[in-house]
Amino acid sequence: MTGREVLLVVHTGRADTLHTAEKVAGWFGEAGIRLRVLADEAPQLDSACYQSVVHTGPEAAAGTELVFVLGGDGTLLRAAELARAAGVPVIAVNMGRVGFLAEADSNVLEQAVRQVIAQNYEVDDRMTVDVSASLAGRRLASTWALNEASVEKSSRERILDVRIEVDERPVSSFGCDGVLCATPTGSTAYAFSAGGPVVWPDVQALLVVPSNAHAMFSRPLVVSPGSVVAVEVDPDGHPAVLCCDGRRTFVLPPGARVEVVGGAKPVRLVRLRKGPFTDRLVHKFELPVQGWRNR
Repeated sequence: MTGREVLLVVHTGRADTLHTAEKVAGWFGEAGIRLRVLADEAPQLDSACYQSVVHTGPEAAAGTELVFVLGGDGTLLRAAELARAAGVPVIAVNMGRVGFLAEADSNVLEQAVRQVIAQNYEVDDRMTVDVSASLAGRRLASTWALNEASVEKSSRERILDVRIEVDERPVSSFGCDGVLCATPTGSTAYAFSAGGPVVWPDVQALLVVPSNAHAMFSRPLVVSPGSVVAVEVDPDGHPAVLCCDGRRTFVLPPGARVEVVGGAKPVRLVRLRKGPFTDRLVHKFELPVQGWRNR
């Protein structure tokens, strides 16, 4: 098959990952698949690794078959911005630690590349969230997230006072470190660390997870993806910060309102294995499934 092209996104801060990129480029090149790379990564890569260079932006992945990532979840989230804009899928080979979003680990790198070359893969559409922030009717931010949108206190020594609404109805108000509005994909990320439930990725739902709330009722909520979740910052309190996927950050003045809804555009993730999510969960978290039954 001719005319195929892949965008390669690399965590260039590690020498071993740069060496891995050379191997990946060789395999794709042998199959006649062109590679393009990002302009800010090209100087760290061997020029033999790619055929074209593009600037980071909405058009970076346009016309490619997919985005191939060498790195951890942070690198995948960076690449997901480009893949989502172009409507193409993204796959990551984990070169770091847990890498929950990554589809493959580095020990099966060649197999992953071979499956992509053979187009022996499936694609999952993962729910995102659309996020807006406003103050007295003035728009402060409009963005999105694959994992979560978090409203957090701006300084460590202060408490953030918020009010939570679902579908324009107040649910609770309390002081806290923050509130996370997460997708099922993000349920195993920041929301999990804050005490939220693990939600299987094919479940359509929106999670609301308070972080270190000073309240009797501060349990995580699981609401419909069609609901509108709002987090209002106390107008007489302190500023806050809106952060989406740890990448897009906005300052929220006192009185700001953040609204989170199910996203209009998904992120498409490549899947090489057909096993259930249960197996992935057990593997990534090394869960102790060998119990009393095996005595």
